Amino acid sequence: MGAQAAGLKIAYAVEADSHAASTYLANHPGIPVMVEDICGVRKFPRLKDSGLVVLFGGPPCQGFSTSNQRTRSSDNPANWLYKEFMRFVKGIRPDFVVFENVKGIAETEQGAFLTAILKEFHSVGYSTTHNVLNSADFGVPQRRSRLFIIASLSGRVFLPQPQPFDPPTVWDAIGDLPELENGASISQMPYARLPQSPYAAMMRRNRRTCHNNLVTNNATHILDRYHHIPQGGNWEDIPVELMDNYTDRTRCHTGIYRRLRWDEPSVVIGNFRKNMLIHPSARRGLSVREAARLQSFPDSYVFKGSIGLQQQQVGNAVPPLLAKAVFNAIRLAAGEGCYAA
Repeated sequence: MGAQAAGLKIAYAVEADSHAASTYLANHPGIPVMVEDICGVRKFPRLKDSGLVVLFGGPPCQGFSTSNQRTRSSDNPANWLYKEFMRFVKGIRPDFVVFENVKGIAETEQGAFLTAILKEFHSVGYSTTHNVLNSADFGVPQRRSRLFIIASLSGRVFLPQPQPFDPPTVWDAIGDLPELENGASISQMPYARLPQSPYAAMMRRNRRTCHNNLVTNNATHILDRYHHIPQGGNWEDIPVELMDNYTDRTRCHTGIYRRLRWDEPSVVIGNFRKNMLIHPSARRGLSVREAARLQSFPDSYVFKGSIGLQQQQVGNAVPPLLAKAVFNAIRLAAGEGCYAA
């Protein structure tokens, strides 16, 4: 979506997860999607006659995540799937490449993976630049840091520059959305109020209703924990006796049971079940649409599948506004006429 917003035409996509592919097809009709494991894709379409070609994607990142200390090493086979990405680079020889991943890829095995990826780009003739970009620096109401590598055959490589103004707050982003209860299960609903900011108006675009207003139905003992957490607080605010199912509560991640603040951008939207982010004022978790707004998905973008699958898709996504900034930087380097794969 970010590439299209920057004016690129999408040629095709590869997605192993059938549910994510279903969402992609619903929102991007007419774009061919190969619904299969990338390891099995051996035939590359011809794109070189279509102008400048951009290849973009993000290999699975769970093994590089700083919240995953159990398989965050070279022993995790998923951590080697970047080689499949590089196989596409070598097979298609695009003019530009965008490689996105969690910033932990620069830290795993003392940076060995990042060094190997950059070396492989250079070995096949690409110039590269890379850095960690925070989505909040590009108009997204969420602090989300991801590593981007931009590679170019022409030697012209740019990363986008942060915006010189503050990002939207959580209130700016979701203050107009439907008021929901724990376990809310009606997907399409009218808005609660008028847009509370230019950002919300941009997400709505004169719509009267929005989809994906679904909230996990948490058990009573989970809701009892929510009651004790102020805005900006987390699991540390929960009385010890309410956390007795944790063997060692002191080992909880700082993002667990984090209640968002109305007056700040959101913390990172990740795995819903692991992080259990809490609505700023309601006694419940975030709805799928609220999380999508905090990721900068417009309300026209509808997520498919069960609530758990929708939550996973939103949490895994690159914020479209951040992606748009990256592709705009490439267009500045390349000129007009980009064609993306």
